[in-house]
Amino acid sequence: MKKIDVVLGLQWGDEGKGKVVDVLTPNYKVIARFQGGPNAGHSLHFGDKSFVLRTVPSGIFRDGSINIIGNGVVVDPVSLTEELRNISEQGIPVKEKMLISKKAHIILPTHRMLDAASEAAKGKAKIGSTLKGIGPTYMDKTGRNGLRFGDVLAEDFIDRYNALKAKHVEMLSHYEGFEYDITEYEQSWMEGIEYLRGFTFVDSEHEVNKFIDEDVAILAEGAQGSMLDVDFGTYPFVTSSNTVCAGVCTGLGVAPTKVGDVYGIFKAYCTRVGSGPFPTELFDETGEELRRIGHEFGAVTGRPRRCGWLDLVALKYAVMIDGVTGLIMMKSDVMNDFDTVKVATAYKINGEVVDHFPYEVTDNLEPVYTEFKGWKCDICKVRRYEDFPAEFKTYVEFIEQQTGVPVKIISVGPDRAETIIR
Repeated sequence: MKKIDVVLGLQWGDEGKGKVVDVLTPNYKVIARFQGGPNAGHSLHFGDKSFVLRTVPSGIFRDGSINIIGNGVVVDPVSLTEELRNISEQGIPVKEKMLISKKAHIILPTHRMLDAASEAAKGKAKIGSTLKGIGPTYMDKTGRNGLRFGDVLAEDFIDRYNALKAKHVEMLSHYEGFEYDITEYEQSWMEGIEYLRGFTFVDSEHEVNKFIDEDVAILAEGAQGSMLDVDFGTYPFVTSSNTVCAGVCTGLGVAPTKVGDVYGIFKAYCTRVGSGPFPTELFDETGEELRRIGHEFGAVTGRPRRCGWLDLVALKYAVMIDGVTGLIMMKSDVMNDFDTVKVATAYKINGEVVDHFPYEVTDNLEPVYTEFKGWKCDICKVRRYEDFPAEFKTYVEFIEQQTGVPVKIISVGPDRAETIIR
């Protein structure tokens, strides 16, 4: 029996999952998203075209693929409709290739308002929310108040919608001075719901397990990264879902024994968007260079990303929690011109050197770096591992030795072709 393989980010998101899934998808018939919402963008580049996918699984452009939005995902009907219409304009038969879980929760217009009101009220303690309504939707899910796609099919759907909206309006009245108007957005929302009714809603757990039983190759696709996991990330500066491998089981309804290979994606350096701890962050010219060369600006928000050296303490922690079987290294080419490349292999906390990720990352934490000689050449045209410069191979092999996991794929540019599979 085939197992469900998983691809997920090992850092703070933005690792380049979209490109990797697009490279891996020829080997899989089914691509399924298991958590998150439209707050994360997966960028795909092929030929002269670029796409940013927010909720739609990255296999949508592959012929004959089946794409599933799982029960662990929260969906904004406006965003999803816009995305599907854009893809459909490229001649892709989206209605035939996409299934939506009846158990996936729906983001309401008032969820977005609650997100904005809550973030504004936090003042300096802001967590850097993308204000897409993700957090409040997951709160309604765990508070057992949420609306799900299965409800769209109910005769009293509008009554259910109005009841939850009224609850939100009451909550919003407690935020002093917060003004909002959802009239226009609500209209687009209702139109989105109407458009999505034309899609197939399924009990995705039955569908996914049926595919597993029939030996169909499935890839589960995560959004964001392991260090943003609500349980294991840098809390409270995290997302509202389980971004780690365990999220596949709850977000798609598969048993842990059905999980096969786990591909962990990381950048050859580190980035982070929004607030929260980032031990290896660089505030100097090197950080600026990484941002400029790596085009480190959010795919959805356009926000500049914070940049720093690779953090192996955090990476080893993510590898452990996710049970990674193969590593995928992205954006190696961004560091082509550096004389020296550094990697954090431990932290100094109050004078004590620790090599494990701590409960809390505070200001008195100082990274302990191992330095490498830069490769100082353009590796974008390299297509075989053997042809990489010795300095680059030393860097890759050090990461393998530290994590205990092989680096199976190396990306040296945004295009599909700029990918070396070992």
